[in-house]
Order: sequence, then C-alpha cells, then structure tokens
Amino acid sequence: MALEKELETYSSKLPEWKDHVGKFVLIHGNEVADFFSTYEDAIKSGYQRFKMEPFLVKQIHTKEPVLFISRCITPTPISSL
Repeated sequence: MALEKELETYSSKLPEWKDHVGKFVLIHGNEVADFFSTYEDAIKSGYQRFKMEPFLVKQIHTKEPVLFISRCITPTPISSL
C-alpha cells in the first residue's frame, strides 16, 4: 500500500504531538522530517528534500475528521450522448 510506512509512523507518533495539533507534519518513511503551519510550506519542503520519493504531508488532528462526499448522479439518456 502506498505510504504505508509513513501512515504507521504518523499513527505511532500522534500521541506525542499534542502541542502540534492543527499543524502539518512531513514524514518520509520512518522519519518525521518537520512540522509546518501551512500545507503549501510542507509540500514545498517535501519536494525539495525528497524529490520524487514518496512522502506524506498530513494535518495533525487528535481525532480524524470524517468526510462525507456525496455525488448526485443524474441519468443521461443514451440518445443525448
């Protein structure tokens, strides 16, 4: 699975990051590279440091938010395609 190591690192370190809630963490493999105030700064640093190697940027939450995505699908008659 993509970013499996990084997600495991995030989960294992999360209890230690109470003072970083709301910030963005940059993780490469098992390495916690740094914390950032913005997503853009974290992504930029990730590409500068790790180039095209996989890395994870994730906002730190004490509880993972649940996102509901709804998609309204309207049937399109074949004759109109």
